[in-house]
Amino acid sequence: MVLAAGRSARMGRAKQTLNIPGQSTLLGHAIGQARLLSGSVSVVVGACYPLVRYRTAQSPSRWVYCADWQQGMSASLAAGINSLSPRARGVYVLVGDQPLLAEQGLLWLRQGVLQEPDNVWAADYGPRVGVPAWIPRRLWSDVLSLKGDAGAGRVLNEGEASRVQIAGVELDVDTPAHWQQIKQTLAE
Repeated sequence: MVLAAGRSARMGRAKQTLNIPGQSTLLGHAIGQARLLSGSVSVVVGACYPLVRYRTAQSPSRWVYCADWQQGMSASLAAGINSLSPRARGVYVLVGDQPLLAEQGLLWLRQGVLQEPDNVWAADYGPRVGVPAWIPRRLWSDVLSLKGDAGAGRVLNEGEASRVQIAGVELDVDTPAHWQQIKQTLAE
């Protein structure tokens, strides 16, 4: 599941539609990253929908519209989780603005989940963990109880997550300055 429902207030425009030179849009790139983890990829959208959908050439398995996206990331997580199959054992969660994620790190995440799907798996951010992450079904009620702009970080950190080294997690696209820095890194 790729979370991409925010309005990109600090960016000043729909960052999901930013073009990565020689590749695709930021969201299209995130869909490709998610496909490394699972063949079934949902994208949770809200603000700037349907613009985001039609400017993204890569199609996920499913678009999930979060009608109350203004409520923050907790609403996006809830919309995404509530759209999943009752047979799902868990969900990979990515955000649509981390284009520098190392493919090898994502493959390590996937390998960990395949070996121990009942564990929480999350990217190592030093003192804490975060997305990309695997949230097993047993923690979904905790995620669904979140309110406001709270992401899954609290649940992941309380859930004693197995840490995965994923280079590139520390840089995301929030502002035009971040975008310039990331574009420069991608061009190298």
